[in-house]
Amino acid sequence: MRAVEQHATDLVAKLPSEAEGHFLLGIAKADTGQITAGMAHVAQAVALDPKGEYRAQLARLQVTLRQDGAAADTLAAAEQALPGDALSRDTMGCVYARLGEHAASLPHFAEAVRLAPDNPEFRYNQAAALNFVGQVAEAEAALEALLALAPDAARAHHLLASLRKQTAAHNHVPRLTAALERARAGEDRLLLGYALAKELEDLGEQQAAFARLAAANAEHRARLPYRFENDAANFDAIERTWAQVADAPVVSAPSDAPIFVIGMPRTGTTLVDRIVSSHPEVWSAGELQAMPLAVKLAAGTRTRTVLDPETIAAAAGADLGAIGRDYLARALHHAGARESGRFSDKFPGNFHYAGFIARALPAATIVCLRRHPLDTVLANFRNLFAISSRYYDYSYDLMDIAHYYARFDRLMAFWREALPGRILELRYEDLVADQAGETRRLLAHCGLDWADACLDFHHNAAPVSTPSAAQVRRPMYTESVTRWKQHQTALAPVIRCFEEAGVAI
Repeated sequence: MRAVEQHATDLVAKLPSEAEGHFLLGIAKADTGQITAGMAHVAQAVALDPKGEYRAQLARLQVTLRQDGAAADTLAAAEQALPGDALSRDTMGCVYARLGEHAASLPHFAEAVRLAPDNPEFRYNQAAALNFVGQVAEAEAALEALLALAPDAARAHHLLASLRKQTAAHNHVPRLTAALERARAGEDRLLLGYALAKELEDLGEQQAAFARLAAANAEHRARLPYRFENDAANFDAIERTWAQVADAPVVSAPSDAPIFVIGMPRTGTTLVDRIVSSHPEVWSAGELQAMPLAVKLAAGTRTRTVLDPETIAAAAGADLGAIGRDYLARALHHAGARESGRFSDKFPGNFHYAGFIARALPAATIVCLRRHPLDTVLANFRNLFAISSRYYDYSYDLMDIAHYYARFDRLMAFWREALPGRILELRYEDLVADQAGETRRLLAHCGLDWADACLDFHHNAAPVSTPSAAQVRRPMYTESVTRWKQHQTALAPVIRCFEEAGVAI
């Protein structure tokens, strides 16, 4: 790549007004981690020759740097002169997906597959988008076509297993078992292990499924440098700096009233977001990183992580009104947030930022999902989150999850005292047992009138880009309540941990 960069540098020096040299130099720099410098050269290429290929790559770099508004504008321009190559069309689809525009991504993924039918990556991206918009049969067909080309494509196997509940007559267990035996790469083994565990559980083989899941997680956890102490330091910093946040200036705070759905992952956050966004006055913007990024910008720290004690401390004295305005500016580049009415943001990890949200957005509504602690631990252990995200490194070990949950529970008790009445804590079990009553309480907290559509959330046609996609397209069900009892022996150390930490179970 260094040779490519040097060649492109020479080309730009000789022909500074030629777009191709700037484009090649920009891509070369971006591929070596110089994303800002690379984006500048690609932007120069677009200025010299606004062809679709250049614009597609510019949009990719813009969204990588979280310049979502600029990326959306670049995509709109690219639509007027579409590139003719498969990579550029796939790139446009990926950028649309990052912006939550899953329906808009589909034509680009379809064209990429048409132009390059033997490319498994393009087929996977198309299948994922089809699943997000609820075209499950089409997603299944796309994945089978992919696996015909690449039988050991672990991501495809994992996504295929998640599309529906498998049955004795229709499952992939033999194929998954064979693929796992052949797999050598760590990530492939993790994905295939999760897929096999999920299908075994669907078939009622609970203990075999758990054993497979535990093996996959243990193998992956052994490769991670995760230390719970780092997460504990974040919780400590949030609690320690609250007095400063509570007294920080709030200049020109926005009057907008987004609805934040927070909580531990896999506790019903997608379900509640689906219920709320089924209301005619509310749209879902999905899981936004807008609040973490707004706080990070206000902090001005150069640390490698978005959330860390240094960033929390630096942001504690920032102008909270500016954080609120920056949050809204970022959010409004995503599908759903731009629609008329209010929008919901269901990034579960915003529970870290509840204090910032309450002060920076005084009209915002906050709803926190709670679920039985042992079901929460088990659900986090059973779900494969984004492997590359450091947010979820705690989720591969039962005791790591237990320690993390105990601090989450303590933080929610802290917010309950610091922000009385501001956060509605909604129990998943109560919602399942009394859907109408709890939905009425939820809507009242959000300042919304009753709407019958909220009871029929499973008819909501909006895209779902979380692991709960299949579940929230079903009516309310009870199978997930007290699931932990099936694995009580394995959870015995977690139970002891909770007893010592004072977590009520």
